[in-house]
Amino acid sequence: MKIGHLATAVGMDIQTLRYYESQGLLSEPARLQNGYRDYPDEAISRLKFIKKAKLVGFTLKEIKDLLAIQVTKDEHTCQEVKSFTQVKLAEISNKIEELQRIKVALEKIHTSCCGGDETAAHCSILSALEN
Repeated sequence: MKIGHLATAVGMDIQTLRYYESQGLLSEPARLQNGYRDYPDEAISRLKFIKKAKLVGFTLKEIKDLLAIQVTKDEHTCQEVKSFTQVKLAEISNKIEELQRIKVALEKIHTSCCGGDETAAHCSILSALEN
């Protein structure tokens, strides 16, 4: 199948597919006589896997590692795969904590500002960000 058909089938744009191919996430397909890429039907399931893995927060490097395991499932354990989600959950938890700290700090400077019509020469938000 041509790249345009594949892109439509998985809801991605052609540039993304070419990028995934250049990064080794998608195997380089055979070429037709006219030079067009001819993707096998299995490319659809591989791209859907990539799409779902991205939705739950995996990086392309992590996805590449997961795909390598998927190709040789019999040589790996569920624990190996589970460790990917364990690491990702810890990263997400750390990000949530960081975002909560940012939110508290932002709320503090937001509520300290009167928000009036006067000039910003003595704005508490600008002062807080400068110091």
